[in-house]
Amino acid sequence: MATFIIGLIILVGGGALYGRFCERVFEPDDRETPAYAKQDGVDYVPMATWRNSLINLLNIAGTGPILGPIQGILFGPIAFLAIPIGNVIGGSMHDYFSGMICTRDGGLQMPQFVSRYTNKVVYILYDIFICILLLLVGAVFIYTPGDIFNTQVLGRTGAATDYVTWIVYTCIFVYYLIATVFPIDKIIGRIYPIFGAILVVSAVGIFIAVFARSYPLTDVWGSWNTLGQFAKDGGFDYRAFFGSGPLAADGHHFIPIFFVTVACGILSGFHSTQTALISRTIKSEKKGRIVFYDMMILEGFIAMCWAAGTMAMINMGASHGGVTMILDKASGAWTFNVLSAGKLTAVSATSVVGVLCKNALGPVGGMIAIIGVIVLPITSGDTALRSLRLTITDSFHLKQDNNVRRIGLAIPIFALVYAILVWAKLDANGFNVLWRYFAWSNQMISLFALAGITIYMFENKKARFAWMPMIAGAFYSFVTCAFIMNAQIGFRLPWNGAYIVSLIWTVLYVGLVLFAGKKRASAGKLDAVTA
Repeated sequence: MATFIIGLIILVGGGALYGRFCERVFEPDDRETPAYAKQDGVDYVPMATWRNSLINLLNIAGTGPILGPIQGILFGPIAFLAIPIGNVIGGSMHDYFSGMICTRDGGLQMPQFVSRYTNKVVYILYDIFICILLLLVGAVFIYTPGDIFNTQVLGRTGAATDYVTWIVYTCIFVYYLIATVFPIDKIIGRIYPIFGAILVVSAVGIFIAVFARSYPLTDVWGSWNTLGQFAKDGGFDYRAFFGSGPLAADGHHFIPIFFVTVACGILSGFHSTQTALISRTIKSEKKGRIVFYDMMILEGFIAMCWAAGTMAMINMGASHGGVTMILDKASGAWTFNVLSAGKLTAVSATSVVGVLCKNALGPVGGMIAIIGVIVLPITSGDTALRSLRLTITDSFHLKQDNNVRRIGLAIPIFALVYAILVWAKLDANGFNVLWRYFAWSNQMISLFALAGITIYMFENKKARFAWMPMIAGAFYSFVTCAFIMNAQIGFRLPWNGAYIVSLIWTVLYVGLVLFAGKKRASAGKLDAVTA
């Protein structure tokens, strides 16, 4: 378990140190926050720090920190180091500065944040891009919790032909509508603390089981032979980072595939849209590190627990109550198998959640954990759609001062979400395509926020710290470009070509952001269009 423990030390210790450093760079003070300055009883509502923290955790923690690590651990124990390092210097930093800048600038939502710190063209592109992403999030986070509930709780097939499937989807859909339209402190603020407790207890339960049950984990210097096609020579082949070795033989390079597969827990662009929501309810800037930075560290802990539990299930093997996982080369999708009625039976990734929960926590504890997993995407989906409503409202200057106007805007949004959901469920390959576009676009969104953070630093005489967002920005510009250049849902270039294009794009992205930052610093605070 050495690699797992080292990863936890990096996550907790590194998070404490770097979190304080981020706070010193931003310099929070005692100025009045938007929750008081613009208090309206709907979106601008002062809420306690513990409540804001739990709400933010549940907003950002969809199925990403669970299903992502379940698939990402196929790359081996290197995941136990990649997750905490990326989380500390990338994801938590991204979440903290996004949330704090939006707070200081009056509770901006991300489109206005991008407009404020870039220019009109980038703002329009971001506005379109984020609306599409939030629609996809809404559909994905009805689909996944609905299927887990149908298969793991009700024992149904979850098939499109089963009427119960659509009843469950509709119930989640109705909840989303209520949570999207009505005041945040009346619905979300009252319910989330309960869900947050279940989420944390579930993760801690799996963490304890890893040690109490002596789950077999593998270290980076050990042999990861369980998945033959991923480690034919034993251990992790570091040549697979860029195009050679056993991982590359199956077209799954650690860079970029791992960092698109495992988003929540490392860095997720979607998070900035959620921290922007909390910027309107936080009472004091000095509580920002707890609410924004530390909650992302906690999500990293959740991801680490699920990665470790899944590795243990793989190492135990199906014959001992675990799972086996193989790659379907034709579709490029992971296939999971469990032992059922004396033979291996293919199951979905959501079923692996049930296997791990019940093995680690027993029937009762396992069911509680499964409920926590169901809650995760639901509590991200509702705020995603709420954020979409606010984004459209702010972009087009629409009034949302009563329920009739809020419902009038919500109805066409929800109609689109349900249409995407129906297509994804009825098309045999619909959800796979939906998820891949969602995963890639989720990481692309982070580039806008990281660029804005960098330019903010230049504008506020903090240019010497611009390396903080630019490290993550350069890395993810390369990752997202390489992925879409090579992917079947993208341009289908060979890896060498994809890497060359990505390197050019990364240099261009970093150069443009730094140029914009220096221009902003020299020109002073200009309006976004002029800048």
